[in-house]
Amino acid sequence: MTLLKVEKLCKYFPVRSGFFRRTVGWVKALHEATFTLAKGEVLGIVGESGSGKTTLAKTILRLIDPTAGSILFQDIDLVTIGRKEMKAMRKKIQVVVQNPSLSLNPRKTIYETLAEVLCFHEIVKNMNDMDDHIETLLSQVGLHASSMTRYPHELSSGQQQRVSIARALSVEPELIVLDECVSALDISVQAQVLNLLQELQKMKGLSYLFISHDLGVVEHLSDRILVMYEGQIVEQGATDELLAHPKHPYTQRLLNAALADQPSARKIK
Repeated sequence: MTLLKVEKLCKYFPVRSGFFRRTVGWVKALHEATFTLAKGEVLGIVGESGSGKTTLAKTILRLIDPTAGSILFQDIDLVTIGRKEMKAMRKKIQVVVQNPSLSLNPRKTIYETLAEVLCFHEIVKNMNDMDDHIETLLSQVGLHASSMTRYPHELSSGQQQRVSIARALSVEPELIVLDECVSALDISVQAQVLNLLQELQKMKGLSYLFISHDLGVVEHLSDRILVMYEGQIVEQGATDELLAHPKHPYTQRLLNAALADQPSARKIK
């Protein structure tokens, strides 16, 4: 079953010059991106900085408006719906970003951060049930109930990211966009968070858009991979097949870079 269908999605930014700031050209940050995501699937999106990965994520999340194209989520075009309808969709589509310390309010405890989301989306209507609900969320991401009373700065970066994941899970979404969500973490913590995401995906039947510049990390989690270069999807396919037989020169370069620390591995030519 197709959960998300993106067709010819574009985002162009104007280049302005002169005293009157006239538009003299366009930067094609995203050009005619087309792909599908099945329910329960993990789709990796890989590419170097500036390849258009984050622009694609922000456009799908409707944090920025596309220049052209369509974003069909459960056959509803997110490009054409209004604010009220989009609010309902935000319960179904959540995001976990790269730096948890910037996404969590430093003046609010973990309890207040999670309770705010649960109240806003009317997930918990009886405040007497709030403690139990938050404790369950924290348990699902491997955090003790005592974390509720802490502030973000009192937690490690890995624990902060677990809170961000709990916040995304709190509204019971169907799709989570993971934008470089482990790149700011230490290697050992990265592995722990990736394993957690894998467990949650299987347990809850979630779909992920997993965005990273690290091909090795994408390989660990993804069923399929999209490769982005200069705002375009240049190659896509099943993870094993794409990594074993990369066709586009850019994909080959990414794979060779990932194998650079393994001298015994045969590089792609």
